[in-house]
Amino acid sequence: MNEPVRTYWRSLEELAESPEFVALVERQAPRFRDVVNAFDRRRFLQLMAASMALGGLSGCGPEVGQRQLLPYVEQPENVVPGRNRYYTGATLQDGYATGVLVAHQMARPIKVEGNPDHPASLGAASAIMQASILELYDPRRAQTIFGEGRIAPRESFVSVLYSRRNALMGAKGEGLRILTGAITSPSLADQMTKLQQQFPAMRWHQWEPLHRDSEYVSAARSFGQNADRIFDLSKAERILGVESDLISATPGWLAYARRFAAARRPAETGGAMSRVYAIESTPTLLGAKADHRLAMQPGEIIGALRYLAALLGAGPQAWSQSENRYAPWLKAAADDLSENKGKALIHAGREQPAEVHLLADAINAKLGGFGSTVRLIAPVEAMPGSKQQSLAELADDMASGKVDTLLILGPNPVYDAPADLDFAARLRHVPFSVALALYDDETAVACKWRIPAAHAFEAWSDARAFDGTVTIMQPQVRPLYGGRAPQEVLAVLLGDLSPDTYGLLRDFWRQRAQQENRGDFEAFWHEALRTGVVADSAEPGLPLKPVSDVAVEEHPTVTASQPALQALFRPDDGLWDGRHANNPWLLEMARAFTRLTWDNAALVAPSTAKRLDLKTHDVVEIVADKAKLKAPVFVLPGQAPDCITLPLGWGRTAGGLGVGSGFNAYTVRNSGHPWGVDIVSIIKTGETYRLATTQGQDRVLGRDLIREGDLTQFRSDPGKIVEQKKAESLYQAYQYPDRAWAMTVDLNSCIGCQACTIACQAENNIPIVGKDQVLAGRVMHWLRVDRYYSGSADAPDTAFEPMTCMHCEQAPCEVVCPVHATVHDHEGLNLMVYNRCVGTRFCSNNCPYKVRRFNFYGYAEENERAAESWNPQVTVRGRGVMEKCTYCIQRIRTVQIDAEKENRKIADGEVRTACQQSCPTQAIVFGDRNDRNSGVAKRKAWPIDYALLDELNTRPRTSYSALIRNPNPTIKTETSGDGEAIRHGDDADE
Repeated sequence: MNEPVRTYWRSLEELAESPEFVALVERQAPRFRDVVNAFDRRRFLQLMAASMALGGLSGCGPEVGQRQLLPYVEQPENVVPGRNRYYTGATLQDGYATGVLVAHQMARPIKVEGNPDHPASLGAASAIMQASILELYDPRRAQTIFGEGRIAPRESFVSVLYSRRNALMGAKGEGLRILTGAITSPSLADQMTKLQQQFPAMRWHQWEPLHRDSEYVSAARSFGQNADRIFDLSKAERILGVESDLISATPGWLAYARRFAAARRPAETGGAMSRVYAIESTPTLLGAKADHRLAMQPGEIIGALRYLAALLGAGPQAWSQSENRYAPWLKAAADDLSENKGKALIHAGREQPAEVHLLADAINAKLGGFGSTVRLIAPVEAMPGSKQQSLAELADDMASGKVDTLLILGPNPVYDAPADLDFAARLRHVPFSVALALYDDETAVACKWRIPAAHAFEAWSDARAFDGTVTIMQPQVRPLYGGRAPQEVLAVLLGDLSPDTYGLLRDFWRQRAQQENRGDFEAFWHEALRTGVVADSAEPGLPLKPVSDVAVEEHPTVTASQPALQALFRPDDGLWDGRHANNPWLLEMARAFTRLTWDNAALVAPSTAKRLDLKTHDVVEIVADKAKLKAPVFVLPGQAPDCITLPLGWGRTAGGLGVGSGFNAYTVRNSGHPWGVDIVSIIKTGETYRLATTQGQDRVLGRDLIREGDLTQFRSDPGKIVEQKKAESLYQAYQYPDRAWAMTVDLNSCIGCQACTIACQAENNIPIVGKDQVLAGRVMHWLRVDRYYSGSADAPDTAFEPMTCMHCEQAPCEVVCPVHATVHDHEGLNLMVYNRCVGTRFCSNNCPYKVRRFNFYGYAEENERAAESWNPQVTVRGRGVMEKCTYCIQRIRTVQIDAEKENRKIADGEVRTACQQSCPTQAIVFGDRNDRNSGVAKRKAWPIDYALLDELNTRPRTSYSALIRNPNPTIKTETSGDGEAIRHGDDADE
């Protein structure tokens, strides 16, 4: 029986083929006319300021104890203008380190890339990691010390803090509180230990708004002690994700994503492929890649996992198959997991309660996962434990007057603490409060003293990765705005009035190296800096397993009655918990599922939106836990019914560029329910708010670009999946005897993380355009990641497809250019000669892939960005010029020059495009197609490799590998009466 043909759609309007959407597609030119007069140049300049300062700072004077910079008398031997030098370092997320290599041009850091020697990155770099370079140069960063409402010199603050220290010494630290984020730095933890010895009565508190308290609570109960879970996805042939952030946000996710994707490429594994199940309330990247996915409310998730545990003998029976429509699906999944003992993995995300993590541990134990797919190590954090409880204790102490001196080193609790703690009001009662902050954020403004913080690329430090591996973090540049590291502030409390982070760090590691018998310290130190990792510093495994089967209290049977609406709190893809709200690259980065830019929205399932008569752009008032919040609606396919997801990190009131963008979901979040709260009421206000989403733009009208099949089809006849047409032409094909550069994109590996988009932006000097221009369809990204759905709106299958210039051998853009600005070279590259371009846009009109970008305004020129701040190897384009992907030709030419000078051939993998280099899943491969042993040639030889729109005979150099799913044959899909797709087992009670 032939499988039905899949129809892919990118937005709900497209699925409905509404007249409005058709009119939008056919009204390509007039859609811009309403923007010209409305364009606000002042707002545009404001939005561009962060990008303009990248590398362009020269007014930072020398500080006491530092040398004045002088010009070279003799050029250093290894500094070559135009050539990158790389230095190791790390970026931090939730305190965990991910190793990076920072590219420098003439001693200026210009780009962040992954460190291939670091276990947390393996050479990849996330969008947030790469965008961190903008925060380094951001002119909105805090630049001045304020004390008691006045600008103060550093000496004044040191004097006041040292005097405070003397008073605290007499009281043994009574009244002293220090608040930090999660800390994995061994040297900073050592300082805290010394402080605790000097001030026995002091308290150290930690706060992370996106905390993992449930994981620590469940670990202590499961294993009898604190432990971190490390996952080996290379051994996991069956995976069940419970609202899992395993390949999107958990510590070490870049490495996990690499191994996850490697097991999902049947063309490389001889037909073998892992199978993924997902249960979640709001879509995740793992859920998008799942072979079977269920959208459930949080209460249903607990019941489902109880039932699964009971089926596998890891817990009590919760409800029978006849009592819940999901039971057949779960039974089929349980059978599959049971058949793969020792090769199965259950992973629960941070938002799940401790009970779900306990059940996951119990199921993993029954499936033989510990010692195979799951490994336990001692906690990487210096002080593991409940961050929420720690902050609540601090808030209580402030309210009762027990806090005399408070140092806040990094966190922003005035903005992101649970609303019921009323942290801002309690902070006012503290006599002496200090905020060390990168920006003058909400907490810094509320404190008596605020000190500019040093960026992670400006100070000496250290930090540990998800597996315990230590990175020595060296500064990439002198502090641009006089920022201070937390170690300097703590050193003053320890009695050092002139602390030096380099000396502090070296002294700590010298002592530790002696304790660990590492031999010559200088050799150890320089090797650690060179590689970016301290050798043999990963935590060894712990021989632990769950102490006993988890006995879980009976859960009420899930009924079919209409549940109350629930608000779910989830991190934003780009802004995270709000700390990146001033980063323009991340503000304009399209979110994986919504494709939203410059705003957040209340995410609502299509069935719920229909019941509540809501549409995208409608503004609603949400009442939850005695708090009110106004938010625009975005109808999101795949969202669980009656669950409204509120992305965190927006609605800032202080700190810079992000102020005023989006709504602040923290105002309705409370400490009792940190990840979800019942909604009392939701009211349509009658207002609308335009959301800037890129998904409906650049649509390749009426053409399916996704090729998809299942593993059975792949094993039997993979050629039928792609049905590639034979290229025919009346003209003789041009031969490329030397090199033929080409690219392949594996749709099965792409997880939609957007790392490639930001990598391309950083490498190629691509400007941001602002929300108004996004609304007009003028996003400048050379590489976009389209999100496609197939199936019903409430339970669709999801596919991601990176779209960049195809570099067609018979390029339609070239024949219509009147000035030969777009031309072909002898190696098959479709080039742009920017100086020739006169802006006719004929090439864009004739491009069937819609991958060309036009500078309607002088986006780059309006940045007022210093020339040395851009990548000097790439042209900066002006108004009226068309631009597009060049396969990172500057990288190609650099390697070609080196190979010619050394009289050798270019090795495979020596040229790597920025998108390829950043991709955590190795979905993108680039190289010489003529080299039959090259990675790109091998992938193009896959039977599922195909060209987009091959019927047009453009012969693109970029091809795609079809998306292969590995469904469980005992699960089939039906559609319920309300249009929701439900996948049942064959033994379902029909």
